[in-house]
Amino acid sequence: MDAVSEIFSVLSGWLWGWPMIILLLGTHLFLTIRLRFPQRWIFTAIKLSVKKDPDGEGDVSQFGSLATALAATIGTGNIIGVATAIALGGPGAVLWCWLTGVFGISTKYAEGLLAIKYRVTTPQGRMLGGPMYALERGLGWRTMAILFALFTAIASFGIGNTVQANAIATLVYESYSLPPALTGGVVCALVAAVLLGGVKGIARVCGMLVPFMALCYIAGCVVILWLNSDYVLPALRLIVESAFHPQAAGGGFVGGSIIMAARYGIARGLFSNESGLGSAPIVAAAARTRNPVRQALVSSSGTFWDTVVICALTGVVVVSSILAYPDIDYSNGATLTRDAFGKIPLVGTPILTFGLLTFAFSTILGWCYYGERAVEYLSGRRWVLVYRVVYIIAVFVGSVIQLGVVWNIADCMNALMAIPNLLSLLFLNGILVHETRKYLWRGRLERES
Repeated sequence: MDAVSEIFSVLSGWLWGWPMIILLLGTHLFLTIRLRFPQRWIFTAIKLSVKKDPDGEGDVSQFGSLATALAATIGTGNIIGVATAIALGGPGAVLWCWLTGVFGISTKYAEGLLAIKYRVTTPQGRMLGGPMYALERGLGWRTMAILFALFTAIASFGIGNTVQANAIATLVYESYSLPPALTGGVVCALVAAVLLGGVKGIARVCGMLVPFMALCYIAGCVVILWLNSDYVLPALRLIVESAFHPQAAGGGFVGGSIIMAARYGIARGLFSNESGLGSAPIVAAAARTRNPVRQALVSSSGTFWDTVVICALTGVVVVSSILAYPDIDYSNGATLTRDAFGKIPLVGTPILTFGLLTFAFSTILGWCYYGERAVEYLSGRRWVLVYRVVYIIAVFVGSVIQLGVVWNIADCMNALMAIPNLLSLLFLNGILVHETRKYLWRGRLERES
């Protein structure tokens, strides 16, 4: 297993190196310019996300699809991932992470548009879509579509399942000394109760859980920033200055160059919001919407909440806590997260615990839907129930085993998902422009397809 772990570790480092970062960030920038800055319509997108579309066709509401996508996207990366970027790249990594989210809105918009444009209706009346359908129906790349679905199904057991379950079990054990097997059993039962309800059950639970957990976490971060009020402006100044002049960070931060700050900030931002990964459009295809652009806008708001808001708040909380408490160890992301929140009396540790537990649990639910749709694309409905049962069992397994090799395999699968998805976005950019001009630029959002 050590040899296997080492192989996938090397492969992961290569796949998530500069070529992937350039491809992802380059796609963000290209689509931002090509689609005339869809970020301008972010407040329209937020308004549409909470508005019902009775004239649209689909399985779940636009808000339900967004909540499910956010459930899968908002995870431990929003907390520990941001702290890791700071530990490795310095405070400036926060600004690069935030900028990645701003430009990633365009890519998430494009993914949602293609998901609706190329979705199919099953004989039972269900809506199915995602990058595999865009690759097959839009470009005729059947083999590439199969590979994307295969990588998605495998990835769902890694970053979407066992890794999250292990994070929950570890946190509960460290905080309350409860055995991982007990925690795993409870989480397994809760996941099973939700998943047996299918996509509508997942969307319903996520629709209630995601706003609650996000608002609680945001409120908690605001409280911490209020307690650290004397250090908030210095933290913001340090983040901006060290993004372009790393020596301004001082204090022994590891990040020693602009390249280091940019690399880790961009990588964590991309990993957090999943813009370009190809996962979110799978559930976007199930949304009730009258035309592709309406759902594209709703999907784009997910990146705004995930990175532009939550990751940014986490970053400012961590950096302000470092300034307020110089004895904090910021050489390790997980340690930095625990210490930065733990230094805040009464509220710090509960906010961190609640955020990690709920974010990880919601990610398990969201990724199950992605994996199910990938399995259905590969083999039809007959294997979906089997997948669901194995997925539930994997929650318990992930709670009680060491996951070093799983992390590395999951990282590889996520990168391999992104490549065909990004190719579909780039090669179908003409369709993206056509649909955007038809509905958005000409002010016809209320028009049906």
